[in-house]
Amino acid sequence: MTVYSLAVRHARLMGAAMLAAFLFVITIDRMFGHTSWAFAGAIIMLVLVNARMRLFNCPNCGKNLFFRGIFAVPWPNRTCTKCGMELDKKDAG
Repeated sequence: MTVYSLAVRHARLMGAAMLAAFLFVITIDRMFGHTSWAFAGAIIMLVLVNARMRLFNCPNCGKNLFFRGIFAVPWPNRTCTKCGMELDKKDAG
């Protein structure tokens, strides 16, 4: 598997985690009323799941696939913005 396909898999996992966090907060809100604990639990879950994001780096130069300058975005780069390496090719990973 290429580093890009692994990063895409992580992005999809994050989308599913976001949906799960949203449903968790709504469920707790309906069952127990408005509480900050549901939001805290959802945020902790999202931070733990997203901790792997820092591991998806270009094998050539080490630039992270999810960062565009100082901003983190939800979808990885297909081409490294620093060295220009095609990250979705088989020889990239």
